Amino acid sequence: MDSRDGSEVSRRSFLYGGLAVAGGLVSERVGVLTAGDSLKAGQIIDRIKANVGIPWREPTVDRMIAGSPDTAVTGIATIMMATLEMLERAQAAGKNMVITHEPTFWSHQDDVSQLKDDALYKYKLDFIEKNRMAVFHFHDHWHGHKPDGIATGMARELGWEKYQDEENPKLFALPEITLERLAEELETKLKAGTIRVVGDPKLPVKRAIASWGYVSEFPGIPLLARPDIDVLIVGETREWEVVEYAQDLITWGKKKALILLGHVVSEQAGMKYCAEWLKGFVTEVPVEYLEEKNPFWRP
Repeated sequence: MDSRDGSEVSRRSFLYGGLAVAGGLVSERVGVLTAGDSLKAGQIIDRIKANVGIPWREPTVDRMIAGSPDTAVTGIATIMMATLEMLERAQAAGKNMVITHEPTFWSHQDDVSQLKDDALYKYKLDFIEKNRMAVFHFHDHWHGHKPDGIATGMARELGWEKYQDEENPKLFALPEITLERLAEELETKLKAGTIRVVGDPKLPVKRAIASWGYVSEFPGIPLLARPDIDVLIVGETREWEVVEYAQDLITWGKKKALILLGHVVSEQAGMKYCAEWLKGFVTEVPVEYLEEKNPFWRP
């Protein structure tokens, strides 16, 4: 995905992105409170930058999307996508800082330059501001964490840690299973409900590789083409790219399969793990993971 920051969210919202120390990590002591102080959103972001394990990179989409770094935090909610429903749930649970893996305003960069007069944009921003909330987009550096925070959470949710490749946490050597049974297992464990599968249901599967979230034509096609891979598991992809390539591979006679989980389903266990990770260095306020329901249903 493009990682350009995009435009300001609004004149009323404070976009926070200047906490990094150029060329390296910030001090692990950043954000330590003195007696009587309340924990601020900016201090939590400082601690994230100090503990994520990689230098803070620019450009990045990882920044405060709405609210102020001076917001006094009463609690933190980690979520997959900052939909209006999830913001309402966080507010109702007393969590006024939201750490979201995916955007708030409907584009990877949270670019609202063409949405200034959109009624839903205004309503959603007003909800955040009137409830004194702070929303932090945490995408690039959570994937950059060693190991990848999303991949770690997903493997744990599936119970696949023992099958992970030592060098690549998205590659799995599974006990042989049919494609149909594998899809059923994924659907059940991830509470997906609307999984889509390309391939022979009876195909024996041993080697699976995942591209959690969205996968583009590249690397999707090279992953499917690998001779050692039976099935590619993704969140979503364009149907005229990786899906069509999978269909053509199968028609050509190759024993291949593709499973599409849905974007939210395919990554959100990584934000469950993020809540656990945050608790290691944020102890002054409660931290809670809020699970998002799959937005799709089937008749």
